Amino acid sequence: MENTNFVPKPAGNNGRDVVLDSHLHQLFELSMSMFEHIDAESILRLAMSSVPTLGSYRALAGYLERRGELVEFRPGRDRVPASLTDQLGALRGKDGPVLAAGSAWAWAFALRRPGGLGGYLVLTGPGEPAGHERFLLDVLTQQTAAALANASFLQVEREHAMHLSRLSEDLAVMNRRLTSTVEDLRRRATIHETFTRIAASDGGEDEIAATLHQLTGSAVAVEDRFGNLLAWAGPGGPDPHPQPNGTREETLRRAAARNGVVRDRNRLLILAQPRHEILGVIALLDPGPTEDAHVVHAMEHAALALALRLTHARNLAETELRLRRDLVEDLVAGVEDQSVFARSEAVGHNLHGPHYAIAVQWPGAGSEDELAAAAQRAVQRTGMSSLVSRRSEAVILFNSGRPDGEGFYRALAEEIGSDRGAIGVGGRCDAPGEFPRSFREALRSMRIRQQSRECHGITFFDEIGLYRVLGQGEGGADIEAFVREWIGRLVDYDRAHHSNLVNTLSQYLECGGNYNAAANALVIHRSTLRYRLRRIREISGIDLGEVDNRLNLHVATRAWRVMDLPA
Repeated sequence: MENTNFVPKPAGNNGRDVVLDSHLHQLFELSMSMFEHIDAESILRLAMSSVPTLGSYRALAGYLERRGELVEFRPGRDRVPASLTDQLGALRGKDGPVLAAGSAWAWAFALRRPGGLGGYLVLTGPGEPAGHERFLLDVLTQQTAAALANASFLQVEREHAMHLSRLSEDLAVMNRRLTSTVEDLRRRATIHETFTRIAASDGGEDEIAATLHQLTGSAVAVEDRFGNLLAWAGPGGPDPHPQPNGTREETLRRAAARNGVVRDRNRLLILAQPRHEILGVIALLDPGPTEDAHVVHAMEHAALALALRLTHARNLAETELRLRRDLVEDLVAGVEDQSVFARSEAVGHNLHGPHYAIAVQWPGAGSEDELAAAAQRAVQRTGMSSLVSRRSEAVILFNSGRPDGEGFYRALAEEIGSDRGAIGVGGRCDAPGEFPRSFREALRSMRIRQQSRECHGITFFDEIGLYRVLGQGEGGADIEAFVREWIGRLVDYDRAHHSNLVNTLSQYLECGGNYNAAANALVIHRSTLRYRLRRIREISGIDLGEVDNRLNLHVATRAWRVMDLPA
């Protein structure tokens, strides 16, 4: 009996992934129901009634192609704009936006079938659908088009059967057509069911590649956006996988423009491309000189399954990144409740035991997200166990145990392609309440490294001697008083005259009183340096030749730089 009231089951409340999986299962059941119908209007009615279950959208109208014209099919009582038919004609068989009063978003989905256009499904909603919603709507329209094509095939078969008794001489030809059609539908249904099952079960890239290889008989490569191999199925797997050549970007642009299978020398390619963003590529190796329809059909379904898989993986990665960032922020703030241990376990990190805060700044490394990603890769290369996040001051890591500083610095330098970074490591902390202190120490150690003569490298807080007391506790006021006593006049003079005497004195003392080294560091002439040093003696009233004076001035200028005291 014809089921015209099919409504997919409501999704659960276990998050977007569960909802998406539930919707895919519902679409699978809907597809099976539509394939049972042979009446095009029943198929279209079933598809339109199912649209609201996929989000905040509804079907405004449906159209079926009849003898070269679009005939409106509207089971409800909604008023359809009189210009809608003209708008659909202007689309010339393609998907596109339309105007519908009272709707923020209206889109016409073309129902394509072998041989041309089968009709249109016009959907409206309060706004443009999100990525996963658009994906579901695309799948629904493709299933509807396939069911209409199936109904058309069956209608043709019925018409042929009516003439068999009078056209006995054509019986053999008709039987062969019928057998071919049934086989075609069977293979298409098998492809559809197989990849729908993989998508619903969150099958991985290996399963997608193996299934496509089994269906086509060709070797299959699944690659990421940049040509790195994710999975291989079939004979002759390359080791290593060849790097993409200079024409890859052009090939990807061509595939994106076509939105389907394209040939690239001895490979057929199709993109996993939800909402215009290329996430992956599926390639068939040596598929033959012609493009078999079933091979193309299988590749299209494989690309849909891969797009869902990679989108799901990206969502999980973004969720884990947010959890890590929130956890690190709480650790920096000094949260001590037991929830931090459970949350750290949720992101795969053991927060028990001693930890060390690590602060990283690396000019030229790109954005903070890119630097954090490079730090995560360096952590994995060196076998460290770290929570990695980023803040406005620096990329922050909380590492389990004392890190191999030089090993981590070299690994990060190789990841970035530059060794011009600074890393600071705070002191040991044995409980979450101590993490803020280690974090501050890591930042101070990093600044000390940046302001030293060897400004690139790694500095441990427990190895910096005098700097450990600078700015700590109530002694910070005493340190500032000390700085004012020794270089306060120079600081005031620089502020009033926009000069650079404090920095000149600092560089001179950092270079051990060597004129040539100090002049080179300041990028000035020796005579200019001598003039500035004379002005420093005159303004400060301090003899730079006295050993004790030089020591106190050196400590004062370093404290001024490390503690960010007002200039």
